[in-house]
Amino acid sequence: MGTPTSDSGRAEALVGKGWAQGVALVMIFGFLVMGILAYRTYTASMPMPDKVITETGEQLFTGDDITRGQTLFQARGLMQYGSILGHGAYLGPDYTAEYLRLATDNVAGQFEAQGVVNPHQEVVAEFRTNRYNADTSTLVFTDKQARAFDDIARHYAEYFGESTTKYGLLPDMITDPGEIRDLTAFFAWTAWAAAAERPGHSYSYTNNWPSEPRVDNGPTGSVVVWSVLSLIALLGGIGIMFTIYGRWSQNIGWHGAETTKLKFRQPGEVPLTRSQRAAIWIFAVVAVLFLIQTLLGGAVEHYRADLAEFYGIDLAKLLPYNLARTWHLQLSLFWTAAAFLAGGIFLVPFITRREPTKQSWLVYGLLGALAIVVFGSMAFEALSIFGMIEPGTALSQQWEFLDLPRVFQVLLIIGLFLWIFIIWRGMRAKLASTSKLNLPWVFFFTGLTIPAFYAVSLLAGSETHFSVADFWRFWMVHLWVEDFLELFTTAMVAYLFVQLGVVRERVALLVIFLDIILYSAGGVIGTMHHLYFSGTPVEHMALGAFFSAAEVIPLTFLTVEAWAFLQLGARQEAGGEHNFPARWAVMFLVAVGFWNFLGAGIFGFLINLPVVSYYEIGTALTANHAHAAMFGVYGMLAVALAMFAFRYVIPADKWPNKLARLSFWSMNIGLAWMVFVTLLPLGVLQLFHSVNAGYFEARSLGYITQPGNALLEWMRLPGDLIVIVGGVLPFCWIAWIALRNFRSGETVDELPEHPLYATVTVGADAEASETES
Repeated sequence: MGTPTSDSGRAEALVGKGWAQGVALVMIFGFLVMGILAYRTYTASMPMPDKVITETGEQLFTGDDITRGQTLFQARGLMQYGSILGHGAYLGPDYTAEYLRLATDNVAGQFEAQGVVNPHQEVVAEFRTNRYNADTSTLVFTDKQARAFDDIARHYAEYFGESTTKYGLLPDMITDPGEIRDLTAFFAWTAWAAAAERPGHSYSYTNNWPSEPRVDNGPTGSVVVWSVLSLIALLGGIGIMFTIYGRWSQNIGWHGAETTKLKFRQPGEVPLTRSQRAAIWIFAVVAVLFLIQTLLGGAVEHYRADLAEFYGIDLAKLLPYNLARTWHLQLSLFWTAAAFLAGGIFLVPFITRREPTKQSWLVYGLLGALAIVVFGSMAFEALSIFGMIEPGTALSQQWEFLDLPRVFQVLLIIGLFLWIFIIWRGMRAKLASTSKLNLPWVFFFTGLTIPAFYAVSLLAGSETHFSVADFWRFWMVHLWVEDFLELFTTAMVAYLFVQLGVVRERVALLVIFLDIILYSAGGVIGTMHHLYFSGTPVEHMALGAFFSAAEVIPLTFLTVEAWAFLQLGARQEAGGEHNFPARWAVMFLVAVGFWNFLGAGIFGFLINLPVVSYYEIGTALTANHAHAAMFGVYGMLAVALAMFAFRYVIPADKWPNKLARLSFWSMNIGLAWMVFVTLLPLGVLQLFHSVNAGYFEARSLGYITQPGNALLEWMRLPGDLIVIVGGVLPFCWIAWIALRNFRSGETVDELPEHPLYATVTVGADAEASETES
């Protein structure tokens, strides 16, 4: 039975308006709250003084000095070496915690020189007393704090002016005294906010982070209470979800309405359009970027295992740690996002069954834009880190995750809008003929959010106040990556199964709408779990903790549904010469479900609790969550889309099935090794050390390079080799075979009604369900 149509010939909605209203209510509520939190971020975050003076009125540094230090911190890639207020890389120190420790020890030494035997209370009073005057925008440092500032500036002059690469940084990296003073001013400002009490409260601007006994910094009542409440929210939410699932399980999810037997068109029988063949070039670039990214990941890990040298080579002179990590992190976003863009382009002709004239030219244009953004940004990131670009300019490196210089960030946004134009151009006839509640429009709307929400990251400029910049850059990290990019891929995968004839469009729509509601109910406001200690008001932590706990609920639902999803693919395996051709693409999608629950759900929730994050932020447990979620979810999904496209462009007699199998198992086994053998045990030990010895101690190179930790770092080597040699290289070879054969087969401008399958036998249950609908 086909889709019902109105008198005008327009396809009517396959689902009720209640689903769209549910999505609208969730979005309106979420972004209304986010708007209020944005206002509070601008008006109630840790204040930026116009000037910092001593008790005698002498100017120590200014707000402009702090901003210049901040832009220098970004431009020289120091956020990809250490961290600030817990955010950044994990090899170097957290500079907020380090400055606070150095300053308190220095002031304690000054008190002791004056004859004070145990100056703890005096030191606490020095740092917890808030001497900021909001009316004059002036911050007063005591004479002892001013002397400590000068001494610490000399410490950083020696540290960053070191003529060796023993820290994994460039030799003589920063030697200008003015730049050192600006950088120290930036560190000093964040350390001041970490200790000085917020007006009207007994805790600091950063909710008493970091844990530092020298200034009596410990977990606040809010940190503990909201951790408990978030656990209650999680348990209650899962209970409600299972109640609803038990009642309506036959009406939602991958159940009951799917076809039972299909006759699939095999590779070589499926004609492709010119834009689909052009998309193969993007997938090939994806494979190359994936390989480069994993090789850089191996180099980054080697620094943690052996900081002195890379098998006899002084690697830091050519590829310092902060540059390797910058490229590693940026490429992880580039190659996965590029695969999703190519996947959308490859899928559209199957949806519309026809292609506009010269559509492939636009795809090749997008490929060129992608190359310019990726390799251009990498080149200028290197120039910025090597000190050849002026800090704070449109060509210098920016914040972590937004490292690409502003000019390339703008070019990327333009490229993303070009992509959504390509999607719209290919689908406009289909969109005009169907209800806005049906799958074509849902696919387009979720795709539109990708350029729209990435563009929000432009609000996090190099000179933007740290708390404000953190607010907007985590819109990109969390809302763009973890919410809207995931919703688009959910729509794309659901549409993929519709085109394969595995599920009906109405079933796919119900799954998508349910996922949007579940993901966004917790995911939008849950963005604030990144800002617990960024100098924002306490409500960011309260709401972030409570709603981020709800993010685990849809992942639990997907895990429950995983068995039905597996059965859905498994029942298509048998079929003789008409067997299911996209087996390995589906297997990678199954892996996505596993890592989504483990990496994003369990490991993510582990570090999202405020009381855990208080001691854990910026440690190996963060890296554990990042690798399991980013590679396990988005990486596997990107590979799945590529495998699907490669399968239909490579002739059947040339398809390397053994390489596809090897790639699948190697990527998953290697990632599991990486997580369970190295990152998880390292993170647990580092968390234990942070709670018992202190956060500063747990982040120090002295702790990280201890023999036991070094052994765990070396144990990661087999996992990395399995991923690169057994997983990525075979994937690259499959991409090469696809590229060599991307013109093979029939090229058409119009496709048959069912491009991927010829006949369908529908089960009785499905027939009955179809009649009822």
